[in-house]
Amino acid sequence: MNRLTYTLVVNGSVYGGQSARNAYQFANALVARGHTLVSVFFYKEGVTNGSALTVPANDEFDLVKGWQRLAKEHGVRLETCVAAALRRGILSEEESSLHGLDGHNLAAGFEQAGLGSLAEAMLVQDRVVQF
Repeated sequence: MNRLTYTLVVNGSVYGGQSARNAYQFANALVARGHTLVSVFFYKEGVTNGSALTVPANDEFDLVKGWQRLAKEHGVRLETCVAAALRRGILSEEESSLHGLDGHNLAAGFEQAGLGSLAEAMLVQDRVVQF
């Protein structure tokens, strides 16, 4: 089997729709088949997947923790689009300081990146799949 490198682009919100969960399941299937998932780029409403403040019900899957576990176990970069994240109140400690705000809520294991990071992934990875 030919092993490929992938980047996923997630546009769907952490909860309220199925696309982010589908992306997570696809990501797990990729690594289970021996492919390399280099990064997941969260864009538009997808940046909510990087919030440290989501609290799902006890009987629901914690998608943020799922992404964190995937990243830790397989060395996957989790990138939230900084512009989209700022508009939606998802801030890293650095961005919070830069904008003179008191708090930050970007979940551990996530980083904020610009669209240049996505453009580079589109040039470098074998496949880019959008959800």
